[in-house]
Amino acid sequence: MSSPRYSVGEISRYIKNLVDGDFLLRSLWVEGEVSNLKYHPSGHIYLTLKDEKGTLKAVMFAGYRKNLRFALQDGMRIIAGGSISVYEQGSSYQLYIRAVEPAGIGQLYQEYEARKKSLEEKGLFDVQYKKAIPRYALRIGVVTASTGAAIQDIVNITHRRNPYAQLVLYPALVQGENAAPSIVKGIETLDQMGLDVLIVGRGGGSLEDLWAFNEVSVAQAIFDASTPVISAVGHETDTTIADFVADLRAPTPSAAAEIACFDVREYLKQCGRCREELGKRFTARLERDKLRIKAQNDRLLRYHPVNRIHTGRLRLAALEEKARMIMERKLQAEKERLARSAAQLESLSPLARLSGGYVFAEDSEGRALRSVGQVRAGDRIRLHVIDGRIRAEVKETENG
Repeated sequence: MSSPRYSVGEISRYIKNLVDGDFLLRSLWVEGEVSNLKYHPSGHIYLTLKDEKGTLKAVMFAGYRKNLRFALQDGMRIIAGGSISVYEQGSSYQLYIRAVEPAGIGQLYQEYEARKKSLEEKGLFDVQYKKAIPRYALRIGVVTASTGAAIQDIVNITHRRNPYAQLVLYPALVQGENAAPSIVKGIETLDQMGLDVLIVGRGGGSLEDLWAFNEVSVAQAIFDASTPVISAVGHETDTTIADFVADLRAPTPSAAAEIACFDVREYLKQCGRCREELGKRFTARLERDKLRIKAQNDRLLRYHPVNRIHTGRLRLAALEEKARMIMERKLQAEKERLARSAAQLESLSPLARLSGGYVFAEDSEGRALRSVGQVRAGDRIRLHVIDGRIRAEVKETENG
């Protein structure tokens, strides 16, 4: 083998240099229909441009996205300006978009808009027909492919949030010619099982990949279901007619599982908080009732005949004691007044005067002698002294 040998990387780099050196591919505009549109969390936009004859992968980096004046959608026809280069690691070429201009609407997107408008006019999107999603669903039906990320995400999230929840899967075709009838059959079958809620959906894809969920038959089956339906088709940026008809739209199958299946641990915590709050309220109510009953009992005792008699006796005893004290005060006052009167009387008493050496004289008929004119010489008189009486005869009288 005398020919030179090259590594894969060297070949990829060589091709890239050839493409990058082509004057035409450095700056050009490409018209096509948007497909496989993906808005990456980093801000980059990945898509495929297609027409009847081919497809071209493309990317618009976050730095150029600020120049985008409208939202890209699958099925939209655009003119993308940029350059063609080779992605060495993948050995593939793609269009690196720097600017985008609208170029009309693709045929598939036109059909999507026409169906959407028709079903909306018929009332299939009306809010009045939306059924509430049960808060505590335990039996959850799923219409999706039996393999793939969608069902795995739903199973994992449901088991994590509530291992007691029951999942019932109808393995439907979600892409291709027979997908719509398969989805309709799945909805009708699970709707007859009396489940709490249905999840209808699949993982992400292009407008063509998701087209079964834009079929009128699928929209009608969702609308006619008596079981609440959560639509979970594609990624957050994907929108299908099924999303508008469903009772609730989830951005992804994982989000649908989060909505349909309640977190049993949080539920138990909430029950604990409710039980604690109920206990506090019960205790507070019991204390209020105790106070109310005590107040009523005190009032009843206050008005009970025995207590009223006892209260009357207490009041009577208090009145008697008050009257006794008043009488004692009055008696003491009278005693003091009598003592003062006695003292005053004592000071005016003849006996008091007699004790001081004075004599009380009276004539023979017992009349008090106050003047010498009342007696004459020879009259007999009585003289009263402190310790007795003296009988005397008047010898003579003298005027003072």
